[in-house]
Amino acid sequence: MPMYVRYQAPKELQDLAYDLIEKARDGGKIGKGANETTKYVERGQAKLVIMAEDVTPEEILAHMPLLCEEKNIPYTYVSSKEELGNAAGLGIPTSAIAIVSPGKDKELVDNIVKKIDAVKKQG
Repeated sequence: MPMYVRYQAPKELQDLAYDLIEKARDGGKIGKGANETTKYVERGQAKLVIMAEDVTPEEILAHMPLLCEEKNIPYTYVSSKEELGNAAGLGIPTSAIAIVSPGKDKELVDNIVKKIDAVKKQG
C-alpha cells in the first residue's frame, strides 16, 4: 500500500466514488489532477477528494491526506488512476479528483462520507 493511502477503501465505496464523479462532472463541478485538487482543498472548496492508489511517484499525493485532514475535507481512494480519469471524462489517467459541487445528488456525498467514517473506524 502506498504511503499516502491511510485506509483500504472497499469496492462498494470505490464504486460510489466513481458514480459521484460521473454525476458531478455532468451537473456539478470537479477539480482534476493533483494540482487542481490541491488548490480546491487549500481554499476549502472541495467537498470530497478521491485519490488513485496506483500513482507513481507516490510524492505526487503524499501531502494530500494531511492537507485534507487539516481542512476537514473527507477523502477516499480508488484503485485505478485509469478508471479515475475515465470517470472524470478525461480519457487519460489522473491521480486525484476534487468534488467541488456534486450537482443534483448532494446526498451521495453525505452517504460516501458516512461510509468513509465507518471504514476508518474499523481500521
